[in-house]
Amino acid sequence: MKNKEKEEKINNEETNKDPRIKNHSLIDPWKNAFNGIIYATTTQSNIKKQLVIAVIVVIISMFFNLNRAEFLCFLFTIVLIIFAEMVNTAIETVVDLYIDVYHPKAKIAKDVAAGGVVITTINAIIVAYFLFFDKIADIGLNFIRNVTNTPAHLAFSAIVITIIAILAVIAYAKSNKHKGLNEKFVPSGHATIGFAANTIIWLLTDNFIILILSLVTAILLAESRIAAKEHRLSEIIFSFCFGTGMVLIIYGLAMAFCHFLA
Repeated sequence: MKNKEKEEKINNEETNKDPRIKNHSLIDPWKNAFNGIIYATTTQSNIKKQLVIAVIVVIISMFFNLNRAEFLCFLFTIVLIIFAEMVNTAIETVVDLYIDVYHPKAKIAKDVAAGGVVITTINAIIVAYFLFFDKIADIGLNFIRNVTNTPAHLAFSAIVITIIAILAVIAYAKSNKHKGLNEKFVPSGHATIGFAANTIIWLLTDNFIILILSLVTAILLAESRIAAKEHRLSEIIFSFCFGTGMVLIIYGLAMAFCHFLA
């Protein structure tokens, strides 16, 4: 009897859950995750600094002849640091939710979470040492020409920088600190990345069919955001200009450096 009563109690608790914490569709978990990213980038100064540093180091990495494995290892260390900082934020938030006075175990939880961030940072320093020490030791003007020798690396770097940039714009818009960008005008991250990828494809291929398919895909992705009533046409147009412009600026600067030093 006791077991049945426990099962009934659990079932009643599940059915009486606040509907706001339930996922009503397959898209809801992605929305919640994206909201978590926006919250972290908007409120956590450490994550803001790490994203800025990530953009800088990705740009710098473009000037070194990293092979595919090296670049993957390099990118993984960056993502790992940001991930550790977000986990640290989540743990601190949960601890503060349940503990409003000093408690030794709450301090342990926060210290361990912060220690995880430190370990990932030390790991990133070690990886950077082994990846770049020999290359920096032999540094010269020729290392800038490596950018044009690895178009795939440049393309991927452009996408990473664009993603971080649009996240920063969305976070700034949702922070409601500016009259032009606020919660009434939030760019679409999906459309921005779609048009950025389309621009990269247009820069790297001469195949007319691929160019048309890429453009159609980007337009359909943008249209789906309007159809889902997630964004307005003006926000999609801004996202198109932002994604396309970011890629063109990155490619233009890279090529200008190479021609200047040629």
